[in-house]
Order: sequence, then structure tokens, then C-alpha cells
Amino acid sequence: MADSHAKMTQATPREIIVSVLAGLFAPLLAIFLIVQLVLGIQDNHKPDATDEAAQQATVDRIKPFATLVALDANAPKVEKSGQEVYDAVCTSCHAAGALGAPKFDNKGDWAARIGKGYDTLVKHAIEGFNQMPARGGDGDLSDVEVARAVAYMANSAGASFKAPEPSAAVAAAGTAAGGATGNPAKGKAVYEAHCAACHAAGVAGAPKFGDKAAWEKRISQGYATLLEHATKGIGAMPAKGGADISDAELADAVAYLYDSNGGKL
Repeated sequence: MADSHAKMTQATPREIIVSVLAGLFAPLLAIFLIVQLVLGIQDNHKPDATDEAAQQATVDRIKPFATLVALDANAPKVEKSGQEVYDAVCTSCHAAGALGAPKFDNKGDWAARIGKGYDTLVKHAIEGFNQMPARGGDGDLSDVEVARAVAYMANSAGASFKAPEPSAAVAAAGTAAGGATGNPAKGKAVYEAHCAACHAAGVAGAPKFGDKAAWEKRISQGYATLLEHATKGIGAMPAKGGADISDAELADAVAYLYDSNGGKL
């Protein structure tokens, strides 16, 4: 009986090998499936090298720490308007009233200062006053640019200071952009075709057509300055308002807006 039982339970080498392989098959299959799953997840998370944002990120990572820019020391300085100076230099303090600076458009903050007169405010801005550094900390600003910024800020709070007129260089730029005096009559058609999309409703901060309050500060800067802004773009407005028009057509459109909203050519 014992010999019979031994014969029944004894396995051949072939059966042992088959059993071992069968036992390994399930774990190996599980490992294979897990590897495939991980690889699939990684493929789904690979950045799209053709995506514009990804390309820009790559450029940002490999760009040099510094760049060399060649400037023409003899090139004429292009003077900024009061709003441009404010946006570039003054807004860091005056937008929020930091360090005791009178807050932009706040009549209460500016009333006493306006009472000192335009010349005094300009003198303080050029030389520095209390915690405000000379020229707002930008030594490259000219006296005229500082004076324009002072007028722009004070006028936002109720003053009626007249900013310095554009210099000869700015006037020349205006002339090159289509002439110092556009034709308002011709400009109406250009305005309706290209400018009304924003100015009719005051989209993206554009001064609304017919809103004298919105145009008052801009009109005070003069036609040549407004033409320069329209030519180069300012704030949210792109150069030439994003329209495919000639310099002469742009000058006419600005003249129409200028004349129709309180200016006088």
C-alpha cells in the first residue's frame, strides 16, 4: 500500500518545471501590466513641445542672464507724456498712496497740495520732498516730463494745471505720423470704421466718445501727444488701434476725436 501511494504522489521533472512556470506566470503578468500602466500615464503627462507656452518656457529657461543692447547715444530723446511717466514711475506709490504719497484721483489727498500751486509741486517733484526721491527715483526723467506727470496727477484730483507743450522732437514725431493737424471731417469716417469698436462704448479703458470728463485729461495733453499715443499705442490700445490704416488716416481720426470731445485744433 505504501509503495503504491509513493508512486501516485511522485512528480516527474517535467511536471515540476511546468508547475514552477505556471506559478511564475501570474506574478510576471501582473508586473508587466503595472509597467505598461505606468508608461501610459507618463506618456499622457509629457509636455507638448509644440505648445506655444511650452516653447516659451523652454526659451525662458535657456535664455542668457543678461542681454546686450546697442543704443545710439546721439539719438534724440523721446519725451514721455504725463500719463506715460505716471504709469512707468509714479504709480508704484501714488496708485495706493504708499509712503504718504497723495493717492491718484483722491481730491482729499491733493487739495492742500494743489493749493501750493503748480510751480511748487513741480519743484518738489524734481528735487524730492519728504519720502519722495528726486524725479520719483528716475534720474532719466527731464524737467518737462516730471512737470507733465505732476499736471496729470493733480488734474485727476480737480486741478486745472496746463502741462508743458510737447517739445520740438515730439511735434516732429507727430508731423511724421501724419501731420500736426489732421482733418476732423475726414476723420469721422475713419473713426466709424476702425475706432468706434472701443471708443463708442469705452471698451478696455478707452475714453468714451462724447464723455467730456473722460477726455478732459487727454485733451489737456494736446493733439500732438494724443497722435503720438495713437501711433505707438498706449495702455491697452495697440499701435494705430490695431487697424490697417495710413498715418494720414490715423491723424484725421485723432483730429476728429480731439475736436468732438472738447479740443480745438
